[in-house]
Amino acid sequence: MKHVTDSLTDYLDGLLNQEESAAIASHLKECSTCKQALAQLKELFGAFEQEDVLAPSKRVREHFLEALKSEQTTKVATTLENNINVLPKKSGVRILLKIAAGIALLFGAFMLGRNQNERQANQSLATQEYKMLEMQQTAMISLMGNQSPSKRIQGVNLITKFKNPDEEIINALVNRLFLDKNMNVRLTAVEALSMFAKSETVKLAFIKALATEKDPSIQIAIIQNLVRIQAQNAAEPMKYLLEQEDTQPFVKEEINRVLGEII
Repeated sequence: MKHVTDSLTDYLDGLLNQEESAAIASHLKECSTCKQALAQLKELFGAFEQEDVLAPSKRVREHFLEALKSEQTTKVATTLENNINVLPKKSGVRILLKIAAGIALLFGAFMLGRNQNERQANQSLATQEYKMLEMQQTAMISLMGNQSPSKRIQGVNLITKFKNPDEEIINALVNRLFLDKNMNVRLTAVEALSMFAKSETVKLAFIKALATEKDPSIQIAIIQNLVRIQAQNAAEPMKYLLEQEDTQPFVKEEINRVLGEII
């Protein structure tokens, strides 16, 4: 695209040979960016031709050469300065305008193409990521409702695919914690929810589960997570477990060991 953009002014002026002209014409049929650049160039030169062209003053010429230098085109600027002194004044202005327009169009085409490509790439990536997460969420919830405990555990473990799971996913895991009849599934749900224990939904679920969960290993896992996040409102449910006769001795020992850390 750079080569074609560089040649557009010569293409308009009929300075290219037949093969080069045909190649550019063919490219313009396929490239909307270059076609737009050509249209802008035609409009620009058309406007120039309609105006009375004045010879550039010394100040204008100096400003233009400084602009060229700032774009790291010192060599072009030096050649241009020499040519302006020997060409007719109107012709010198024409060259000035052509080079300035060429630089502007080249830079504009480059930035337009780069920005379009970046936007398209970012949009495509975001769309793909969203679709992938949507598929993973559907698979996760579907597996958690499977009759097989191993499939439900597999579904729960899909939580690792989500950096910031939404409420639907969190609630699905909470339901496994409270409603699943399989102890291994409930324990896996606790481990999965522990990744997001600072969430108010998860914190409240853990506290509520202390009053209903009867499996000692799950009780221990919940207690450790509540201590880790310093859930002070978990102290009362822990004290309640201490008072229950069916609470296993090692669970009571764990509660006594950690209770002082959150009171």
